[in-house]
Amino acid sequence: MGRIYRKPGFLRSLNQAWRGMMYTVKTQKHVQFHLFAGSAVLLLAWWSEVTRLEWLILILAIGSVIGAEVMNSAIETVVDMVQPNFHPLAGMAKDIAAGAVLVTAIQAVVIGFVVFLPPLLRLASKMF
Repeated sequence: MGRIYRKPGFLRSLNQAWRGMMYTVKTQKHVQFHLFAGSAVLLLAWWSEVTRLEWLILILAIGSVIGAEVMNSAIETVVDMVQPNFHPLAGMAKDIAAGAVLVTAIQAVVIGFVVFLPPLLRLASKMF
């Protein structure tokens, strides 16, 4: 008789997700960079005294970039597993996943300019 599959409980699923995130943070330089950049943006937001809505938009942008980078890492891992030798389609799949990260990163930069440029211009006008 076959084994009955049981779904893992919530805490086990949460632990597996945490383990995956920690592995990604430890092994992926781009994730480390985005975490550093996101932290710097949050410090700048605190210093700039942005509004609650601006905080939410910045947090969403940072989370989108990091989430896209984590998904990119997962896709690259699976592609490497199923196609360890070079194959043009495997390379294209990895490039497309990286492109998704690029889209979210560009979006985050634009959001950063929209949020931070006015207060920085006001500060500059007071200084000069």
